[in-house]
Amino acid sequence: MDIDWLISLVTIIGVDIILGGDNAIVVALACRHLHPDVRNKAIILGITLALLIRMCLTFIAVELLAIPFLLAIGGALLIYIAYSLLATPDDHTTINGGNSLYSAIKAIVIADFVMGFDNVIAVAGAAHGNTTLVLIGLLFSVPIIIWGSKIILKAFDRFPIIIYFGAAILAFTATRMIKHENMLSPLFTHHPSFSIAFQVIVIGGVLLLGYLTKKKYMGHII
Repeated sequence: MDIDWLISLVTIIGVDIILGGDNAIVVALACRHLHPDVRNKAIILGITLALLIRMCLTFIAVELLAIPFLLAIGGALLIYIAYSLLATPDDHTTINGGNSLYSAIKAIVIADFVMGFDNVIAVAGAAHGNTTLVLIGLLFSVPIIIWGSKIILKAFDRFPIIIYFGAAILAFTATRMIKHENMLSPLFTHHPSFSIAFQVIVIGGVLLLGYLTKKKYMGHII
């Protein structure tokens, strides 16, 4: 178990913690109109189906990221996702689970498919083709969605700085994806100082631009 494997594992867990909150909100909103007796069944079935779909998407993403330059493109996409985490206001009010078990499960699966894309890209990139890491990341996301949502959301509300920590994790993952791109890795391997500077600039740039955009948005509201 080398240090790179451990860094990837910690990164995947961090990604799941940060991005699992949105999926937990989806589950809560999709089931809010259900009778308490049906709610648990909808949560379990919805999350199970969503997890199976996400597992397939993640393994597909792992294979696709082996194509030349797609790892770098995925890293660039993740940089944008990290920026959006800070700059985009949260809005989950459009999620409607309806009043039936089927409609709630459908809402969970569809919303998780759409909103879970960032998680899929992040986990696939952080795993670097390691199937074990992918499975650990997917399994770790389940208790986060089921039990940890309220804790995470309260932490986000009480300590907004955690959002920036999460964006930094995503940006860090993105830089590692780009650095592991076969077509670009010699550039970073042969120039360690450039490698470090690249990571600092990307992570710092995401945090700064995200902060300024959020501040500008809040200023317009006021």
